[in-house]
Amino acid sequence: MISWLFPKIIGGKNEREVNRIRPTVARINEIEAALQREPIGKLHDLTNGWRLDLSRYHPLDAPTRSQLAGLDKDGLTKAAAAIEARFGLLRKEFPSLPTKVEATPAAIESAKSAFHEIEGRFSKSRAKYLEKILPEAYAVVKNAARRLTGTEVLVNGHPLEWRMVHFDVQLIGGIALHRGMIAEMQTGEGKTLVATLPVFLNALTGLGVHVVTVNEYLARRDSEWMGALFRFLGLSVGCIDNQMGPSERRAAYACDITYGTNSEFGFDYLRDNGMARTREEQVQRGHHFAIIDEVDSILIDEARTPLLITGAAPQSSRPFEVHRPLVEKLVRHQTELCNQFAAEAKRLLKEGDERSAGLVLFKLKLGQPRNRQFLRLMENPEIRRLLEKTILSFQHGAFQKDVFKLKEELYFVVDEKSRVADLMEKGRRHLSPDEPDSFTLTDTRPGLAAIEADASLGQEQKALARRELASRMDAQASRIHVISQLLKAYCLHERDVHYVVRDGKVSIIDESTGREMEGRRWSDGLHQAVEAKERVTIEEENQTFATITIQNYFRLYDKLAGMTGTAETEVAEFHDIYKLDVLPIPTNTPNLRIDDNDQIFKTRREKYNAVIEKISKAHALGQPVLIGTASVEASETLSRLLSRASIPHTVLNAKQHEQEAEIVSLAGRRGAVTVSTNMAGRGTDIKLGEGVAELGGLFVIGTERHPSRRVDRQLRGRCSRQGDPGRSQFFISLEDDLMRNHASPEQMAAMIEQARKSGKPSPIGSLIEAAQRRVEQRDYLGRKQVLDFDDVMNLQREIVYGYRNEVLTTEDTRRLVHGIIGETLQAQLQELAAEWGPQALDPERLLRWAHDHLPTRVEHDELEGRNLDAISHVLTEKVCGDYDSRVRQVPQEILEREERRLILSAIDQAWREHLTDMDELRDGVYLRAQGQKDPLVEYKNEGFALFNELMESIRRDSFHFLFRTAVQLEVGFPPKRSEPTLSV
Repeated sequence: MISWLFPKIIGGKNEREVNRIRPTVARINEIEAALQREPIGKLHDLTNGWRLDLSRYHPLDAPTRSQLAGLDKDGLTKAAAAIEARFGLLRKEFPSLPTKVEATPAAIESAKSAFHEIEGRFSKSRAKYLEKILPEAYAVVKNAARRLTGTEVLVNGHPLEWRMVHFDVQLIGGIALHRGMIAEMQTGEGKTLVATLPVFLNALTGLGVHVVTVNEYLARRDSEWMGALFRFLGLSVGCIDNQMGPSERRAAYACDITYGTNSEFGFDYLRDNGMARTREEQVQRGHHFAIIDEVDSILIDEARTPLLITGAAPQSSRPFEVHRPLVEKLVRHQTELCNQFAAEAKRLLKEGDERSAGLVLFKLKLGQPRNRQFLRLMENPEIRRLLEKTILSFQHGAFQKDVFKLKEELYFVVDEKSRVADLMEKGRRHLSPDEPDSFTLTDTRPGLAAIEADASLGQEQKALARRELASRMDAQASRIHVISQLLKAYCLHERDVHYVVRDGKVSIIDESTGREMEGRRWSDGLHQAVEAKERVTIEEENQTFATITIQNYFRLYDKLAGMTGTAETEVAEFHDIYKLDVLPIPTNTPNLRIDDNDQIFKTRREKYNAVIEKISKAHALGQPVLIGTASVEASETLSRLLSRASIPHTVLNAKQHEQEAEIVSLAGRRGAVTVSTNMAGRGTDIKLGEGVAELGGLFVIGTERHPSRRVDRQLRGRCSRQGDPGRSQFFISLEDDLMRNHASPEQMAAMIEQARKSGKPSPIGSLIEAAQRRVEQRDYLGRKQVLDFDDVMNLQREIVYGYRNEVLTTEDTRRLVHGIIGETLQAQLQELAAEWGPQALDPERLLRWAHDHLPTRVEHDELEGRNLDAISHVLTEKVCGDYDSRVRQVPQEILEREERRLILSAIDQAWREHLTDMDELRDGVYLRAQGQKDPLVEYKNEGFALFNELMESIRRDSFHFLFRTAVQLEVGFPPKRSEPTLSV
């Protein structure tokens, strides 16, 4: 009783948080009212004062060690004075700083070190300062918006009148964003304007704010539209798009505020840290604060596929072309077989043999769940009930053998729910009649043991035999993999549902937004398999050069926030993965939308007929209608039905994405009928035409429930913006994918019948929501698993990228070179000690080894009587000295450039090979679950061993590259260079 009554008295958690913010909102409005009486210059003075105060926390811009060595007395005096000026601003807060900076290289280096010691405490100081000035800064932004009212802003080449001043609820949303939350605000509540508040406040730091949007159109639009407000206050605004070169990108990131898409930000990070060869090629300057628009679309939906930068790999796409006719023929045979099953099932049902008919229907479902005849049979509730009963009878363990026998009558088995297509023995025999074991990967250990035991073979012959065995196994595994991916392409990936074909290329469709996912390819050869199926040019399989998941990219930011109309259903994931809390923000005016009960039908045909009838009635009245579909295929089917009914309409799906903003903006006109795939993150408000409000506003119709409740809510949210009237309703059939794969159609059919007989509403909605929850939980666990595995890679990536950036930015490359030499020699001596045992310290043996492996002459007396550490120290000193003498005549600038290039080459080459190894390891460890082993634990353990090998490979290759190039430089030969061809 108390637990129920307590929130009623004091409000829930979210309501309490909003109430805590309201006094700050009142203070903002009070300050803004006073600013209305001040000249414009007051706003600029406040902005410049804050920026000056916060500039003391900027990174220190001081000469490098090599630059200091070349400065004259005047240059040293200026450098010391600049550092002294910065210290003067900081000494009160950080009294440990030196009291005076002398104009000498040593004193300046010491001052730089003192600054770096306190730099880690700046973030806390900045946060405290920003929270202190928040009311006044937000008042400045609101007042600037008021002063802009009535002026024209050029947006995408068109003049647009500024008519926006922040509401109180928008101020609440802005405060939530600054404090690192997700502000859930309904469609039409002005999220774009809300973002200007925290963006301005955090841009005052000078460290850069990133505003992340779902497409380039919105990034460009908002950078110009909202950019007018920021530029009015003296801040600079940039925008990233995929046509920009490095210099333009660098300039955009140097601005106070940078707009762009999540993929552009992520790919720039990968290029900066995994590809850039000089500091000047790097374009980003850090990850201070990011605000993500449509945060659920980006951090949840797009997180399914990682960002990849790839280059040409030695693998060929020819196997997909070779095996496509075989798989295509196999699929055709399966279709013919399933059509026979359908005919047999009809005959058995007609004869009244339900038991046999149930078995045949079960085989049909296993072999081709989307077979047209099968779907027509499933329209009959009695036949559906018979199939459910048959499936239930096979779920007991005692009948598992019978299920296996049924499956063996098929060429392959399709599981839509798990998205798996398994080849059966009949299919294997069909594909390879002369090689019955060609689809079985045998254990290589007996073969390797036999080779080792064969006394007739010499060492070279044994090595050749091992390579031949490995080659045969690789070829067999490759064949199995290619056929498996082709089977998935034919059975589980439908054109205009999962992808579209445009200009001879296969483009993935994001199932939550209905947009093409530019630059994304399915991994592991699946994309090539789909290309083979569609007979378009098969792009070569690429090698991964750099990769990161969306989750781990956005976790790089010191502070993260987001906006969306639908986040509450994913609260747990936002908190677990990103440490983001969700705060629902009240609407500015009451929501007048009417959400009608779902209309539920047994078949798709009945459902579409009812949808067309509903649209016809609304259209006859002049009421605009927005129809949401789950796929391109469904939108085109509905379009054909509307054309047949002579209803003029517009279609928006992945094939018309260029016109999406225009189509969406006109969807509220009188008499408009708009058919669209999922409406997530369209970013354009639907404004009602003249007289539409009197007709009931926009009518939103959903033609099926999406597996994610968020997407359903996003569709409903397209109407009733800012107090407009509106209505929404979903039309569902038991043949919809969600119903067939994740709900209980039989139970739902019974509930429909019962409701019709009783005349009462059906409680089927609870079952639909339960099915959606199951799918959401499954998808979350899938994304979590991807992240758990990538977290292993992320730790490794941070170390490698950190080392790579050290190479790019170090002021002393010679220190790095000496470190590589010392670490390489120490590791090699430890290997020798493990291999040689007690003879490891034998001077004669060590001398022979040094003569064969080191570029330096070593004497007997330099090694005799020394322990391993001392020998390592002697050899390091000798080799470092030899290297220094070889490059002594090379100009310092050229030498530093070459040393950086060589070490980076070693890092990049080893890292790319390591990424391939880790991909193969991840694919392999899943099989170990059958041996009662945790795949993630196995991946971590073996990944750690591979990482140690990676770091050793980097040191070893750097060592060899450096000395080989030192010889070339010494004799005057320019070193050769080669760069890979890359693609995103």
